[in-house]
Amino acid sequence: MIKYSLKYSLFFAGLSLILGACKSSKPDFDASGSFEAIERMISAEATGKILSLNIDEGQTLKAGDTIGKIDVANLEIQAQQMEASIDAIGKKTNNATPQVAVLQSQYNTQKDNIATLKQQILVVEKEILRFQKLVIANAAPTKQLDDLSGQKSVLEKQLATAQNQLAVIDAQIAAAKESVAIQNRAVLSEVSPNEKRLDLIEKQISDGIIVNEFAGTVTNQLAYNGEFTSIGRPLYKIADLSEIILRVYISGNQLAQVKLNDEVRVFTDDGNGGMKETTGIITWISNKGEFTPKTIRTKDERTNMVYAIKVKVKNDGSYKIGMYGEIKFNPNA
Repeated sequence: MIKYSLKYSLFFAGLSLILGACKSSKPDFDASGSFEAIERMISAEATGKILSLNIDEGQTLKAGDTIGKIDVANLEIQAQQMEASIDAIGKKTNNATPQVAVLQSQYNTQKDNIATLKQQILVVEKEILRFQKLVIANAAPTKQLDDLSGQKSVLEKQLATAQNQLAVIDAQIAAAKESVAIQNRAVLSEVSPNEKRLDLIEKQISDGIIVNEFAGTVTNQLAYNGEFTSIGRPLYKIADLSEIILRVYISGNQLAQVKLNDEVRVFTDDGNGGMKETTGIITWISNKGEFTPKTIRTKDERTNMVYAIKVKVKNDGSYKIGMYGEIKFNPNA
C-alpha cells in the first residue's frame, strides 16, 4: 500500500512539474514595443464659426473629401465691395474716340485736297508741254507759257502746305490717343492692386471650405459644430492605419543582428491567451542609444541603453495605436 502511494505521488509530482513548466514557458522574443502611426494634425485655414464638421473618430476619409465649412460671410461681403470698386475704376477711364473722330475727319479732307492738287499739277504740266511746242513753233506767245509755269509753282506750294498740314493732323491724332492713354493708365493702375486684394479675399473664402488633404482614419476630433475657430487651430488628427509602425527597443549587442529592410516576425496577444503572428519590415534603426523605457522589455533585462527600431506592419484592422507587440529577428525561427 505504501509502495503504490509512493508511486502515485511521484507520478503526480512529475506531472505537476511538467504542467508547471509548460504554463510558465513563454516565447523567447528578441524585442518588445508598442504600435504607433504617423498622425497628421489638420488645422483650420479660416477664422469664424464652424458651420459644419462632418467627421467622427474612427471614420475613414479620402484625400479631397469635403468635410465641413467655416462661416466666412464677412469675407464674401468684402469681395463684393472689392468687385464694385474695380468696376467703378473702369468707369473713370476716358475715351479718345470723339476727339480722334474730329481730327480724322480733318485728316481725310486734307488727303482729298492733296489728291486734287496733285491732279491739277498733272493737268498744268501737260499744258506746259503743249505750250512749249507752240512757243517753239511761234504759234503761241511766251507769256502764256510763263503763266502756266507760275500756276504750277502756286499749286506745288499749296501741295506742300497741304502735306505739312496732313502731317500735323496725324501728329495731333497720335497725341490725342497718347494723352488719353496716359490718363487711363493712371486710373487703371489702381485696378491691379485691387484685383490682387480680391484674389486674396477669394482665397480666404475658399479656405472656409474644410477639405481633407490626407487619406486615413480620424484618430482624434478636436473641434465640433458651432464652435468658433481661427487660422491654425487644430480640428482633428488623421493617420493612415493601413500600415502601422511597431517601435521596439533592442540592446547594443543586438544591433549586429538587424539591418534595414529585414523581415521579422511580429507577435501580439490574440485575446484568447495565445499570440497572433504576422511579419513586418524594419524601416528605421536609431543611430543613438537611449535609456530603456519603463514599459519596454528587452532581450537582456539588465540593459540600460537601448536602440529604437521601427517595423512596418500591414494592418488588417486588428492592430491599434498603443497596442504592445513583440518581434523575433529570424522569420524562419
